[in-house]
Amino acid sequence: MTYTPKSEFLAVMIERGYIADCTNYQALDAALMSQVVPAYIGYDATAASLHVGHLLNIMMLRWLQKTGHQPITLMGGGTTKVGDPSFRSDERPLLTPAKIDENIAGMQQVFARFLRYDDSANGAKMLNNAEWLDSLNYLEFLRDIGRHFSVNRMLSFESVKSRLDREQSLSFLEFNYMILQAYDFLELNRRYGTLLQMGGSDQWGNIVNGIDLTRRVIDKEIYGLTSPLLTTSDGKKMGKSANGAIWLRGDMLSPYEFWQFWRNSTDADVARFLKLYTELPVAECDRLGNLGGSEINAAKIILANEVTTLLHGAEAAAAAEATAREVFENGGVGDDLPQLALSVDEVGDGISLAQLVVRSGLAKTGKDGKRLIAEGGLKVNDETTVDAGRLFTAADLEVPVKLSAGKKRHALVSIS
Repeated sequence: MTYTPKSEFLAVMIERGYIADCTNYQALDAALMSQVVPAYIGYDATAASLHVGHLLNIMMLRWLQKTGHQPITLMGGGTTKVGDPSFRSDERPLLTPAKIDENIAGMQQVFARFLRYDDSANGAKMLNNAEWLDSLNYLEFLRDIGRHFSVNRMLSFESVKSRLDREQSLSFLEFNYMILQAYDFLELNRRYGTLLQMGGSDQWGNIVNGIDLTRRVIDKEIYGLTSPLLTTSDGKKMGKSANGAIWLRGDMLSPYEFWQFWRNSTDADVARFLKLYTELPVAECDRLGNLGGSEINAAKIILANEVTTLLHGAEAAAAAEATAREVFENGGVGDDLPQLALSVDEVGDGISLAQLVVRSGLAKTGKDGKRLIAEGGLKVNDETTVDAGRLFTAADLEVPVKLSAGKKRHALVSIS
């Protein structure tokens, strides 16, 4: 990155490592210096919550607001009915309107933790592209918008080309997605003066489409900025764990498990994660990331506390750290561990250890659970056991039983 920005927002983005590419640094920088810039990121409502993979772009919106500009979270109430084909091997399952609305409500809970939604000049807006997509007249849309798109060019986009190169079906429904997303940018500029779209680098083609369409239809200059697609230092996709997605809702993933995810970061990722996912000064991020030996663990605790505080609050972060210390340092149970509460009816005459391991989320399947136990990877109340068939009665569970898979994953099982 050789460009030196004058605006605070671009300076933060560049210094902290948020930018993969930008359509026009100089013009965007000038706009950021001269006015409050409305900028958006789109989110299709394919799940009931956002996950850690979304957090980098949420932080970009947060910094946008902190530097005086207006973040827009665009919910894909309309585009979710089509499904983004980008880099997928198959078509997304289609969701009902009711399920889409339910997912949007769940995602709103996450955004409210990071952004200030109000009527001030840079108060965040929550919009839904169903506002303009649901009422489109198909023939008018083809005539007024479709004529600006070249099928040859659309086929050249990597997100589409990779699918076709693998001889995997791409439906006409999905092929329309990039046109609808481009139309979103045009409509947001018309209705709300939106000047900037941000997103992951896999969205570059879609963003450029929207910029080009807006120039052709209403002769306005707007801008695009993408973030890098993040992987951990060992090459894994950011946000995935042994048990699936790292959700950003406390009722889908406990604050302790979220805290533990960050505490388990590899040494090489600490400085980068501190810059991207916290608001600590860059110099402090570098200092913490350069610590060696056992001191790097203190930096990981700071990382976990800072990120958890942003999402779940300072009390949840402190409780998670206290639980981790109790579990790891003192061999105790810890009050904030993930908990599985079973009814007396569920336990019946007894429930096997293998079943408890699966029900508590420490293994995905019974086969995985039995293997974990047979290989000595499971402890019950800090004692290793290899008896997968061991039965626990309701009386056994009146005092919570601590299950530990390896050194880092724990759960409490009790009777509700």
